[in-house]
Amino acid sequence: MSAAPSSVPPGASASSAFADPAEIAGELKRVAETATAWPFEEARKLVERLKRYPKDEVLFETGYGPSGLPHIGTFGEVARTTMVRHAFRVLTQDKVKTRLVAFSDDMDGLRKVPDNVPNKEMLQKALGLPLTKVPDPFGTHDSFGEHNNARLRAFLDAFGFQYEFMSATDCYMSGRFDATLLKVLHHYEKVMNVMLPSLREERAASYSPFLPICPRTGRVLQVPILEHHVKHGTVTYEDPDTKEKVTVPVTGGGCKLQWKPDWAMRWVALGVDYEMAGKDLIDSVKLSSQIAKALGGEPPEGFNYELFLDEKGQKISKSKGNGLSIEEWLTYASPESLSLFMFQSPRSGKQLFFDVIPRNVDDYFGFLAKYEEQDWKLRLGNPVWHIHGGLPPKVEMPVSFTMLLNLASASNTEDESVLWGFLRRHVPGVSAETHPKLAELVGYAVKYFHDFVKPNKVFRAPDEIEREALAKLDAALAALPSGASADDIQNALYDVARPIPRYQDLKAKGATPERPGVSIEWFNTLYQVLLGLARGPRFGSFVEIYGVAETRELIRKALAGELATA
Repeated sequence: MSAAPSSVPPGASASSAFADPAEIAGELKRVAETATAWPFEEARKLVERLKRYPKDEVLFETGYGPSGLPHIGTFGEVARTTMVRHAFRVLTQDKVKTRLVAFSDDMDGLRKVPDNVPNKEMLQKALGLPLTKVPDPFGTHDSFGEHNNARLRAFLDAFGFQYEFMSATDCYMSGRFDATLLKVLHHYEKVMNVMLPSLREERAASYSPFLPICPRTGRVLQVPILEHHVKHGTVTYEDPDTKEKVTVPVTGGGCKLQWKPDWAMRWVALGVDYEMAGKDLIDSVKLSSQIAKALGGEPPEGFNYELFLDEKGQKISKSKGNGLSIEEWLTYASPESLSLFMFQSPRSGKQLFFDVIPRNVDDYFGFLAKYEEQDWKLRLGNPVWHIHGGLPPKVEMPVSFTMLLNLASASNTEDESVLWGFLRRHVPGVSAETHPKLAELVGYAVKYFHDFVKPNKVFRAPDEIEREALAKLDAALAALPSGASADDIQNALYDVARPIPRYQDLKAKGATPERPGVSIEWFNTLYQVLLGLARGPRFGSFVEIYGVAETRELIRKALAGELATA
C-alpha cells in the first residue's frame, strides 16, 4: 500500500482525451475537491490549514506504544493516515512535500507485564524501566521496546507503507527534543494550569509534566517536582528510596514528559500537521492541543476514530492480546481485505474477530469488480481506489470466498485440489496460473474452513415438512437438463418452496396470493440441514459449482439421517 499519488486518474490512459499529464492531474484534482470519501474530507482540512499556516512540507504522524505486541489497531492507524496522505497529494497535485512518521513511545516506563509474552518474571523485575531498557522476553533484541518496534516495522514494510520510523528514546537522548523541552520548562505554570483541572485532587497534589529518569536505577519516576530551574534547565525531586534531593537536566534524556504534555511537545518539536486518534482519547487530544498552543505551536488536524472491539465487546488491547492479531488475519485473508476493514466507516464502532473476515474478503472483490464500470466521481468513493493508492488492479474473481467455504464444507475437504475440481466445472481451464488471486483465496479458504467452519458445523435433522420439501427438491434437481445454469437451479428451488405455506412470503416484491414470494427460511433450512451452516451464498450458484448429483447425494444423506449431529 503506497502513499504515492496516481499519475493517471482512474479510467484514463495514454490514448485518452486526458493524455496530457498536467491535464490529467488537473481533472483528477477537480473531482477530488468535491469527493465525499472521508480521506478527501480530511485532506481538505489540511489544504485549508496550509492557507492559514503556509509551509513547504506537511508532516503526518501515527503513534505507537510498544508496551505490547503490535495489533490490528496499530496497523489501522497507519493505513488510514496513508489514505489521507494520498488524498492530500492528489488535491495538491503533489506540489507540497509530505512525510509520514511512525512514532514509537519507547521511552515510556513499563507499567505492567503484558499477558501475551513469555518470561513474565523477567519483565516483572523491570517494571518502571524505559521500554528500551527492559530485557526482551523473546530473546531476539536488546530490549522489549526494540523487539516490538521491529515487529511493527516489519509489518509496515511488508505492506509497502511509505513512512519514517522515529523512536522517542532516540529523540530524547540525541537532543532532538531539547529545545522544546526547555519551552515546556519555561511555560511550566501554563502547562500545569492546563493539566491540573483534569486530575483528581490526590493526583494533582503531586503532578508534574516532567518524569525524571533516576540516575541511580534508570527507572522512570512518578515523583513530585520540588523545584524547577528555567535558567539551568533542571528539575529537582526527592529520591523515593534514599530521600535525598536529586537535580537532573530536562534535556538529553534526563527526563521524559507525562504522556499528554509529551504528545503536545512532540507535535511542536516535529511540526506535526496531521494525527488521528481513537475516540477514547478525545479529552487527551483537547488537553494536548491546549498545551501545544501554550508552547507557541499549532495542534495538528485529525479526527477521532471508533475503537475496535473483540467478540465480547471489549476494547482491543496490546497488553491483553485480545481480538485478532495482524498475523491471524493474514493467515485467513488478503492484506487488501484488512485494508478494506480499516477504510469502512472509521467513525463507527466495529467488532473485530474471525467472523468478519469472509465478508470483508468478498466485499473487497465486489468493490474491485464495480470499479472498472464507474465514473471518476464513484471511483474516488470506491474503497479500492484508496486501498491501492489510486491504481486498483484488474482481477477476475469467478467465485466468492463464502462460496469456497461452502464448497469445502459440503465436501468436508481440506484438500485444495478438490476445490479446484469444483471450480473447473464452473470455469473450464481455470488454474492457479490463470487466476493467481483465486489461488490465494483457495488457500485461505482451506485454512479458514479447518480452523473455524469445520469445528462449528452443526447439522440438524429435518422435520416432516422439511423432509417432504427436500424430497421434492431432489426430484426437481433430477429433472433439470444437463448443464443447467445457476438461474435454472435457483428457479427450481423457488418452484419447490412456493407452494409450501411455511416458506411463502407475501411481503416480497411482486408477490401475490397466487404466486407468493419465497422466504429466507427455505434457504436457511437448506444450509442448516445439508451443510451444517447457518447461512451461505446464493444456493443455485452453489449447486451449479458443487454439482447437481453431489447435491442430490447430500439430500439423500440428510433424509437417511446420516448428516444430522443435533
